[in-house]
Amino acid sequence: MDKSFDVPERLAVKGVTRRDFMKFCGFMATVLGLPLSFAPRIAEAVAAKRPTVVWLQFAECTGCAESFIRTTYPWAADIVLDVLNVAYFETIMAAAGDQAEQVLDDVVNKEKGKYIAIMEGAIPTKDNGVYGQIHGKTFLEIAKKVGQNAAAVICVGNCACSGGVQAAAPNPTGAKSIAEATGLKTVNLNGCPPNADNMVATVVHFLLLGKLPALDDKGRPLFAYQYLIHDNCERRGHFENEEFVKEFGDEGAAKGWCLYKVGCKGPETHNNCPIIKWNQGTNWPIGAGHPCIGCSEPGFWDNMSPFYVQKS
Repeated sequence: MDKSFDVPERLAVKGVTRRDFMKFCGFMATVLGLPLSFAPRIAEAVAAKRPTVVWLQFAECTGCAESFIRTTYPWAADIVLDVLNVAYFETIMAAAGDQAEQVLDDVVNKEKGKYIAIMEGAIPTKDNGVYGQIHGKTFLEIAKKVGQNAAAVICVGNCACSGGVQAAAPNPTGAKSIAEATGLKTVNLNGCPPNADNMVATVVHFLLLGKLPALDDKGRPLFAYQYLIHDNCERRGHFENEEFVKEFGDEGAAKGWCLYKVGCKGPETHNNCPIIKWNQGTNWPIGAGHPCIGCSEPGFWDNMSPFYVQKS
């Protein structure tokens, strides 16, 4: 990392203007439920502190990493992947083999208690974890060693937070969440995938206040998972008026009525999707006419399926 430039100058090289950077800081304040007056403090915190980050990938599909690095607003990749010192991230790093593992060992041994560990994917635990290994070490061994020496462990995605599809019945590898498998205390950004804005906001909260955000009883940040999707859904009025889509493509679908009877799990799912949305804040699944499948709730593959049928 070239440290001869400050953060705004570094981002300017990538086409992110000072105005864009401050807009990002204001957006982060909004996501975290802070007044907009916190934007300058967020800018100062992001610019001043550059903790090392290691991003570990276990039993997963890389969808959470892809969701994160491909977002274009608020330039999460530029802000976090370039401004922070991302030492280890299998999807994007150039190092491989022994060299990559040496980088990870150096971070754990030389920056004990100072780095942030972001973990993606479930941990297979059956038969001593033999079903998931990197460089001769089981996922369980890696997660424990890296997590126990980190300043904070942030889990991204339903697999890391709750076991995901790997832990769905019959769960042949004994897959578990990071917290269940290792006993570590984790911040859980649940979802399949989670919203990149919530990932960035969690890191920004840590940089700004020196601590992780307040959590619910499932380890999820309250700023993102405090309310049911149903509470803030733009189609809530149609639910109250008993105006429902009965099948995809019918008159109710054309009029944007409630999707509850075609399987929407919004009344049981906690997330801020209706507020911050996806794809540059353009839209979200229910806004596009697709029911919520409850992907930010533990065990959703078993508990929320079949996805297109109203729960009894």
